[in-house]
Amino acid sequence: MQCGSPDCPSREQGWLAISNFGSVRSLQRGLAILQAVNRHNGMKAADIAKLAGVPRPTAYRLLETLEGLGFVIRSQSGDMWRPTLQTKSLSSGFRDKDWVAQIAVPQMMKLGRKLLWPLDLVTFRNFRMEIRESTHNISPFSVDHGMVGRGLPVLDTAGGRAYLAYLPDAEREQVLEALRAELGEEKVGFHEDGPLEFILDRTRQIGLGYRMRGFNERTMSISAPVMAEHRPVACLTMIWIGSALRFEDAVRTHGDALKATARSIADELARLTLENNDL
Repeated sequence: MQCGSPDCPSREQGWLAISNFGSVRSLQRGLAILQAVNRHNGMKAADIAKLAGVPRPTAYRLLETLEGLGFVIRSQSGDMWRPTLQTKSLSSGFRDKDWVAQIAVPQMMKLGRKLLWPLDLVTFRNFRMEIRESTHNISPFSVDHGMVGRGLPVLDTAGGRAYLAYLPDAEREQVLEALRAELGEEKVGFHEDGPLEFILDRTRQIGLGYRMRGFNERTMSISAPVMAEHRPVACLTMIWIGSALRFEDAVRTHGDALKATARSIADELARLTLENNDL
């Protein structure tokens, strides 16, 4: 049957046929085959089978199925398989915000269960620090709930200060100019924790944004930047009750773990971004 004839199944019908015929294991193998082809952009079926960990006859069957669906193509001159532009459709629904759920949340939950104090992941939006995810719901020490989606002031929070400290100079000045226009010079330059320049310098020295006073008198916080291409894309903040833990002790006992998790999120985000750009 030639593709294009009235009886030729559509790609959507092809996916349904696979679902009806195969199993979850077949789907796993098919995705492994597609990933192998995509990574190497030109491989023999035998090598694809070995890399994907499937029997050679299965690899041939799945490659022919993927070819029928338009995701791979076999060279005319030999047994070499390559991905097609159709593979880009698999990443078309991926949005920048999806990395939060895919990468950040699992690592936040893991760290949150270890530290017990609640964690927030914040990003810069409309000159506020927006809480994207939180572990307040699993923390036995949380004093705040329903935090996701809440906007926090940039200048008065550990996450906002970490964000500003690690922004490229030109971007930081643009943000500060906008905040001066909104708040006035005095509210931008001076805070209960000291002058802004002093706070940002200390943030870079210890590798953590911090808040000891102001904004919420019951709590303190430290925040590690999640870096991507030499700029922060988010900040991971730990919040604790000030009367229960001294600031210096919090930095000493939890600071390294917070920074390590922020780096791990950044590394995983870089890997995922590279894979999606390669599609």
